[in-house]
Amino acid sequence: MKRAVCLLSGGLDSTTSLGIAQEQGFEVYALSFRYGQRHTIELDKAADFARARGVKQHVILDIDLRRFGGSALTDDIAIPKTGDEATIGHDIPVTYVPARNTIFLSFAMGWAEVLGARDVFVGVNAQDYSGYPDCRPAFLAAFENLAQVATKVGVTEAGQALKIHAPLIAMSKADIVLRGTALGIDFGETSSCYDPGEQGKPCLQCDACVLRAKGFRQAGVSDPLLTKFGLSS
Repeated sequence: MKRAVCLLSGGLDSTTSLGIAQEQGFEVYALSFRYGQRHTIELDKAADFARARGVKQHVILDIDLRRFGGSALTDDIAIPKTGDEATIGHDIPVTYVPARNTIFLSFAMGWAEVLGARDVFVGVNAQDYSGYPDCRPAFLAAFENLAQVATKVGVTEAGQALKIHAPLIAMSKADIVLRGTALGIDFGETSSCYDPGEQGKPCLQCDACVLRAKGFRQAGVSDPLLTKFGLSS
């Protein structure tokens, strides 16, 4: 069976991306990060999801990006809670974590090389997203080129060293909701909020909550996470 390393945050996008990898016949090795983010409920969700989906192995790596700061997710900077869908994606927001996907994919590349895997899945999206520069096709293509010159297999064997799969890259949030639902993913057991309350209760006002609500609304599907907490969109 083909092996793939899948980045898994415990949110709507990464769980759907992992589900797609399994649907395509990959034996999945899931990789999550405790990187100094304010809240780690997402890691509990990622671990539960990995067990439920029967991944081959799930690793949670500790790296402390809070030592650098520079983001509302890793520093003492207020998380914007405008609740305004119209402003999302116009500028790079303070929730952007500098070089995060470059760092995460570098670890994924290293683990893939050890596993003899040539495939990495990441749940980035360039349609309904917050405007992060490391969620764009150009970034993913550049990282593939990096892998070609930065790995043993890239410099000693013919062919592509690493394929970065971003199955959600051109999807709307509604498309992702429908795709994940078709894969049997329980989105009530995911966490998207940048500033969740007790037991992962979403704030409903941050960009991540607003984009998630947009996706479920346009898909015509009720968000089971809101039902779980007795909330309405």
